[in-house]
Amino acid sequence: MTGKTWFITGTSSGFGRQVTEQLLERGDRVAATLRRPEAIDDLVKRYDDQLWVRRLDVTDVDGIRSVVGEAFAELGRIDVVLSNAGYGVFGTAEDLADGDIDGMIEVNLNGPIQLVRAVIPHLRAQGGGRILQTSSMGGQIGYPGFSIYHAVKWGIEGFFECLAAEVGPFGIQTSLIEPGMVRTEFFESAVRTALSEPYLGNPAVDHPPVPPETMPGDQAKVAAAIIRTAESDPMPRRQLLGSDAYRLVHAALTDRLAAVETQREVALTTDYDGFTRA
Repeated sequence: MTGKTWFITGTSSGFGRQVTEQLLERGDRVAATLRRPEAIDDLVKRYDDQLWVRRLDVTDVDGIRSVVGEAFAELGRIDVVLSNAGYGVFGTAEDLADGDIDGMIEVNLNGPIQLVRAVIPHLRAQGGGRILQTSSMGGQIGYPGFSIYHAVKWGIEGFFECLAAEVGPFGIQTSLIEPGMVRTEFFESAVRTALSEPYLGNPAVDHPPVPPETMPGDQAKVAAAIIRTAESDPMPRRQLLGSDAYRLVHAALTDRLAAVETQREVALTTDYDGFTRA
């Protein structure tokens, strides 16, 4: 699938930057969008003919539609859209500021939804394409003290669960990328809300930050796996990345299924009398 054109959000750092670099190095073309275009000036100097750059804040819905339309108009076919922009907030549900909640929803949930809504008509018109959404193992499990992050990740996973079926008939495939803990700037740049007095000493949330050296994920390898996922046919609806992601999500889903099995008898008692079950 070399020689393709990608549209990527959040290309200033992390996975977005790594995927962009690897694609450019192998000869693909990238429409790179980010809030601070100067952050990739070095890539522009090296790959000017392969790199299309625009300023984009994913909280600006009109801006999303404008940049997406411009990209398709100028570049023609776009084969892969990677929705990657996002950030994290640490803090107990009680301690979070209203602005933290609103910001996470705008950037990590509403932004990706509006991006997808903007690109679908173009992908449909060209006969198909692929959409990858950076999610997390946190889209299927949850850590105390990170509730708003998990809320938006579980939300975007639900959105894509429905979207995949809606756009499949148009030749559009989707995939949720679910990395585990990766040594990126994510944890350093995350917003951290101080614990209030009632939570001090609470073992669920009052503990030292996780040292980077204990995180198994290699950023460059994750980026390469994202590219391989885009080249899969068919693409997986979800792709776990990292030994921790596989282990923790597998355990969580196993426990959840076991819990569902215990609820069968009570669940069936609520049907109408005589209802024919499938």
